[in-house]
Amino acid sequence: MARRGFWVRIGMGVINSTLAVFSRHTWQGAEHIPAAGGAIVAANHISQVDPMVMARFVYATGRVPRFLTKASVLQVPLMGPALRSTGQIPVHRGSIDAARSVDEAAAALRDGDVVVVYPEGTTTRDPDFWPMHGRTGVARLALATGAPVIPVAQWGAQRLQDPVAHSVRPRPRTPVSVLAGPPMDLSDWRERAAGGEPDRTVLSGLSDAIMYRIRELLTELRDEQPPEQLYAWPPKRPATPDGEGGR
Repeated sequence: MARRGFWVRIGMGVINSTLAVFSRHTWQGAEHIPAAGGAIVAANHISQVDPMVMARFVYATGRVPRFLTKASVLQVPLMGPALRSTGQIPVHRGSIDAARSVDEAAAALRDGDVVVVYPEGTTTRDPDFWPMHGRTGVARLALATGAPVIPVAQWGAQRLQDPVAHSVRPRPRTPVSVLAGPPMDLSDWRERAAGGEPDRTVLSGLSDAIMYRIRELLTELRDEQPPEQLYAWPPKRPATPDGEGGR
């Protein structure tokens, strides 16, 4: 998608103006966003402000991002048509159309667009804002299209809107940081999936690999030690009398 369109200009104008007041950004790794061609930007999800932060980050590289957006949001008067006109992709959760969003995202990637994906599917519920378990949609997209996956960590947006505490604190010049890593080497995963539909083991394994890389970047960004487990939230339940535990 080219850098054009009335609603893209209006939307990015609002986003840039808002974040210029309420955030002070530090961006690293923007050179890893390809100048052309389809690409998947896979990021951690810590706040409802995240899409604004990621839109600004990607747009500054010369690309127009496309997001997977709840279908209900695209039905809101005025906002919905505006978002649809910028190419946002509806997500039909809990319906027979749920797989359609993956197909539409794959088509966008094949058309050469940048698609931003939050593999967790929702804002983290981890009280320390470490990533939760990733869903397999991003793995499906990567294997189906061959598009590069650029892992991205972000930190600071939760200070503006905290999904754990359910609070909003729009303070001027709040530090917000983004760190993008180089495209992941997925050759081994693509080899495992060659010749047919990838099975659950491959999809889950690739999803974990992507989330692990995002967590590595987030650890660098936060300069803190992550939890010992890849997914510390939700915590594991105590073992049952037969010796089995679970989530």
